[in-house]
Amino acid sequence: MSWKLAFSANAFLRYSFTEAARRIRAAGYEGIEILADVPHAWPVFLLDEQKQAIRQALRDNYLTISNMNAFMMNAVADARQPYWHPSWIEPDRHYRQVRIDHTLRALALAHELGCPSISTEPGGPLPPGLTWHCALELFLESLAPVVERAEQLGVHLLVEPEPGLLLENAAQFEEFMDRVQSPAVGLNCDIGHFYCVGEEPAQVIRRLARHIRHVHLEDIPADRRHQHLIPGDGAINFAAVFEALRDINYQGWLTVELYPYLENPDYAARMAYQRLQPYLVS
Repeated sequence: MSWKLAFSANAFLRYSFTEAARRIRAAGYEGIEILADVPHAWPVFLLDEQKQAIRQALRDNYLTISNMNAFMMNAVADARQPYWHPSWIEPDRHYRQVRIDHTLRALALAHELGCPSISTEPGGPLPPGLTWHCALELFLESLAPVVERAEQLGVHLLVEPEPGLLLENAAQFEEFMDRVQSPAVGLNCDIGHFYCVGEEPAQVIRRLARHIRHVHLEDIPADRRHQHLIPGDGAINFAAVFEALRDINYQGWLTVELYPYLENPDYAARMAYQRLQPYLVS
């Protein structure tokens, strides 16, 4: 089995999308995960000319979009954390609506660009005074109009469990999926995030196989701190991960996500590509 390898443009925040695409292709990748955020493709202000420039960059570099990252919202510049806020479970309903509207726009943009899926955060940090199950209800309520739109557009809405947010582990994700009951909703399986919360990625892949629509790859330190590392620099057993992917017959994109490497994303992209090559062909 041979997998398709992509790289997430969120490591190239200091470059235009056109330049990020060129560099990602130069590192060897066939695919690119587009960032629905500043400076690449923030949907609110994206002009037709900019969309055309994205299409041209993809053509020029023979790249396919693996996924659209609608998780990060640096454009909002929330002082608490630039990736997670506003979340789906903000106490202020007007602030929740900012996340909802952003995700609706990201779905529309993905549809325009021919992108199969968008990924989003799994509910955000639990607000003080709110129980987990009450927060899950709020998450489901906030998601409802977005799920409906995803179904209409034929774009998958992928939830990405993350340490410290509402959905962190496999059991919580299963409980969430039991409540959603929509073919448009699936899992963006970030192997490092599951490792951070004490789960073995290979076991999670087999357990959640029916929900996986896209995979994020990165390494994580042995102490399970949430720090994205170049594959091979941490403690994740990539041989076991790829064996599990083979066992479930996963045939989608594998996207390397190394956003902490803003200082030298070219090095991170090249090294990740080289180190993953032995696993890509069975």
